Amino acid sequence: MRVLVAGATGAVGRQLTPRLEAAGHEVVGVSRRGPRPVDVLDAEAVRRVVARIAPDAVVHQLTDLAGADGAANNRVRVDGTRHLVDAARAVGVRRIVAQSISWAYAPGDAPADESVPLDPAGEPPRAGIVAGVRALESAVAELPEAVVLRYGILYGPGTWYAPGGAVAAALAGDPAARFLGSLAADDSVSSFVHVADAAEAAVRALDWPPGAYNVVDDEPAPGHLWLPVLASALRVPAPVRTEGRAPWARGALNTRARALGWAPARASWRTGFGDQGALRAVRSGSGPGSEDRP
Repeated sequence: MRVLVAGATGAVGRQLTPRLEAAGHEVVGVSRRGPRPVDVLDAEAVRRVVARIAPDAVVHQLTDLAGADGAANNRVRVDGTRHLVDAARAVGVRRIVAQSISWAYAPGDAPADESVPLDPAGEPPRAGIVAGVRALESAVAELPEAVVLRYGILYGPGTWYAPGGAVAAALAGDPAARFLGSLAADDSVSSFVHVADAAEAAVRALDWPPGAYNVVDDEPAPGHLWLPVLASALRVPAPVRTEGRAPWARGALNTRARALGWAPARASWRTGFGDQGALRAVRSGSGPGSEDRP
């Protein structure tokens, strides 16, 4: 299969390309930088590059996280996805695999499965994030074989959670990392996934039935449990235990993806955070997280 990877230079994209090739696919990657540069916010440029590549399937891993600019990332989710879907449809692409997130669900007390609706309310900035996710998922669903991967919080090489990344800086008290907001060791529950496991799911998703899938590890956990483990792995001070919980911070379940044969190689953040091969520092020109948009 000829596969177009949009966002090939991002944290997931870099893990994804060799896995697709190993699975026997012909891979063409595009990104803002690199041998095939294209600006996903330029509809005509996207149309031209997709027409030239004429893929059998598109894997959408587009983000704009390097500058920690939520509005910029939302533009990619909304406008970038719109341009990519329109261009893919124009050349007859039926299958798309798209990156989404697993923390956009409506509030609740238990980890969410895919039957839980996206959050219908919320205050800014969450309201804007969920609106962007809703627009992305709605756009890709226009293609007949659309698979949405709702990733957990990504960690590993090229992410904010790698040694030397933005989270380490924030926990160490770096004022420049205040854009992350509060990293609270409270009862708010998160689900994580290593970038290699996320990439493996994207490869497998080329054969999955259309729909949404949570791609998370096996252990949703409150901040007061996972933050000290992460801080220890990053060799920075752990935050003080606090009380309270954001109602929407409930984590997610991976039962549906597991039923199709995917399983995280790093089943828990407990061991994943401490895997220094997985969490090697990214120090060369990537800023606070190296995922980027084309």
